[in-house]
Amino acid sequence: MVKILLQREDVNPDQAETRSSQTPLSWAAKCGHEGVVRILSQREQVNPNTVEKIYGGTPLSWAACRGETGVVKLLLEREDINPDQADTKSGRTPLSWAAEWGHEGVVKTLLERDDVNPNMVENKYGCTPLSWAAWRREAEVVKILLERKDVNPGSLKL
Repeated sequence: MVKILLQREDVNPDQAETRSSQTPLSWAAKCGHEGVVRILSQREQVNPNTVEKIYGGTPLSWAACRGETGVVKLLLEREDINPDQADTKSGRTPLSWAAEWGHEGVVKTLLERDDVNPNMVENKYGCTPLSWAAWRREAEVVKILLERKDVNPGSLKL
């Protein structure tokens, strides 16, 4: 159905809804629809960094928060994606969300990138991904983070 709709000239694949300003890519990422994310992310006119109004999240932050590893991988294939873009409401990065909820696959995927800062301190609470993982008792994520030489264990704030 998505492919059929995208063949129409009057369909904008990056059109945000008026209430939340979520785009089709944001909805697909949030819901874990890998096939739809694949189709939409291949289109140049679709912005993978669009921020929605209500929570200030991006498609990548939604996918990371929900543990959608396949969707995260697809989004990271875009050269114009910002994998360290913080949400505008909380200041939290996709890595922060994934770490808090114990999504090991997403954490590993994000940490494979050089442009992801594992020590990013968020705006609202002043926590790092390591702090969130420790607070939620996500031992495997804490271990994954501490295996990196550039993670500062002194940044732990609970």
